[in-house]
Amino acid sequence: MAPGGSGRERQSPQAQPPIGEYAAIGDCHGFALVSRTGDIDWCTLGRFDTNPVFCRLLDSEKGGALSLSAEGQRRTHRRYLGATNILITSIEGGSGELELTDMMVVGRSASAGAFDYVSLTAPGVLVRKIRCTRGNAKVRARYRPSADFARRPAALAVRGGTAAGPGLPFLYADVELQQEGETALTEFTLSAGMERTIVLSLHEVKDWRRRVPEWTSVTRAFWEEWTGFCRYRGAFREHVIRSALTLKLLTYAPTGAIVAAPTTSLPEAIGGERNWDYRFSWVRDSSLALHALCSLGYAGEAKQFFQFLQRSCRGTHPDIQLMYGIDGRSDLPEHELPHLAGYRDSRPVRVGNEASAQLQLDVYGFIEDASLVYRALGGRMSRDALEMLAGFIDLVAQRWGSPDAGIWEVRSQPEHFVHSKLMCWIAVDRAIRLCGSRRGWVELRDTIERDIRHSGIAEDGALRRSYGTDDADAALLLLATSGFPDARQILEPTVRKIERQLREGDLLLRYRQPDGLDGDEGRFTICSFWLVDALLACGRASDARVLFENLVGRANDVGLYAEEIDERSGDFLGNYPQAFTHLGLIVSAINLELYEEHGEGAMFGSYSDRARLAVGATFGWRGVLAAVRSTRRLPGLFSSGKSKLT
Repeated sequence: MAPGGSGRERQSPQAQPPIGEYAAIGDCHGFALVSRTGDIDWCTLGRFDTNPVFCRLLDSEKGGALSLSAEGQRRTHRRYLGATNILITSIEGGSGELELTDMMVVGRSASAGAFDYVSLTAPGVLVRKIRCTRGNAKVRARYRPSADFARRPAALAVRGGTAAGPGLPFLYADVELQQEGETALTEFTLSAGMERTIVLSLHEVKDWRRRVPEWTSVTRAFWEEWTGFCRYRGAFREHVIRSALTLKLLTYAPTGAIVAAPTTSLPEAIGGERNWDYRFSWVRDSSLALHALCSLGYAGEAKQFFQFLQRSCRGTHPDIQLMYGIDGRSDLPEHELPHLAGYRDSRPVRVGNEASAQLQLDVYGFIEDASLVYRALGGRMSRDALEMLAGFIDLVAQRWGSPDAGIWEVRSQPEHFVHSKLMCWIAVDRAIRLCGSRRGWVELRDTIERDIRHSGIAEDGALRRSYGTDDADAALLLLATSGFPDARQILEPTVRKIERQLREGDLLLRYRQPDGLDGDEGRFTICSFWLVDALLACGRASDARVLFENLVGRANDVGLYAEEIDERSGDFLGNYPQAFTHLGLIVSAINLELYEEHGEGAMFGSYSDRARLAVGATFGWRGVLAAVRSTRRLPGLFSSGKSKLT
């Protein structure tokens, strides 16, 4: 960069790394994406949904980043530090090699009990250690923050090794910084064994040098202790652990909300308009995540999320919204940021989500089903909670016969989607199991069933996407998990139709019909995991395992997935990392184990039935703690309090 320049790092849109070349770090409050070359192009501190410190991900010129380069930089390799969310990136330079360690600081709160991993403390601190492991390395680091989504200049002031400004975080470095416009720069040379540290903090930390060793040890202990709770011991444990770590990373610790993804406006097709803000908690996504976490033995997270769901729903009672903010708010207005170019010129960039106001009938089924999972594994439900769940059935009775936007949130005219009708049937069925048979509920369930059989099944015996059509919908692969009568008889022709109309190798389209938006989209990754489950239910275990193994191979080099995959290039598309995809992997891995032990019959019934099988019929919440206590390598860590942050 020429002296006296603007401080901006100019890139062409094509120079923005592919989505899959990013790795994720976070502290269960905020989140950051680190590129393969070590640049941090997206970062939120304190909250997933706050304005980002860096958003070069959405504008290669304006967005800002914390970047690093080594003279003569050639190859890079990266990995997570064991079963943690601490990222290690090795960079080969011209005459040496660097190792970057990136993490966001998190630990159990000082008041947390011995097995409490939901009461967390996160000071809003990102730590980057730069260590020379071989030879000599000349390093250049740049810090350019974003202010108000880059809508205004960042009033940065640099003094010594500190850079700060109004509305900006504090950046600390153990080297001298220089200022060029809105950018702080530094250059230094390291020899083997030498190390430098950069700290980005939401708040001022005067003793940051003293705190770094504690932050490092506590953060590592926290993640290692947490993964020790995982009860899955199957053939795909490494992949399940990484997906579980990702779900934990996407959990907002103060409330228990699980965001669909921690980013906004990463496109479903490069250059297209299908760019949405996913930094909210969808009822359906989070309900399925609750099942996945329960099945792995994470009782604390499941309980905390269920409580968040109750609080959020009370705020919109007697209605239920399909998504809520991470603090439970229901007002999520959508607006565009026209000053940002978007990822690889994919416009518009959106903040907020208009779909929050849609009618999506499936949410009633998901919340009742999640509640049944919670109770089936020993979770206690108050009388008020049960009455709230019962009240939702009054709304189902009023609305189930109406058209809606469906699970895929189409922005065309509402339709009578069969998946939505099926989820209304599930809502009533689960409410009966939760609350007992109340007046009219059995009749309502039978009425919905008759309607589905009359209008929702085509001549070939397969479920339709919507009444009056003969189209396929990948969401109908969830039929096996519904407990719907004669599901096996209906599922087999439904799977054949979906494979015929929507399958492309290992990948599936959600549907092929117009949806009110221009352009195409990638192949929806969770649909492939749903196909694994459906194939098991159809007795096609060999096909299911081959598909699952191929899907595991679709993860990036650090085990992460986006929402979609481009069928031609194999590149990731959509917001990233995606909770939906990772929970799908977990559920399919568990189902493969259940099939081996119990056969295809275990694939039918409700999620609560499979959760019981996965953790043992009498396991329950207390059993989770008993299992942890019996895990040989954990007691020393737990009793030492190494993962507590003071």
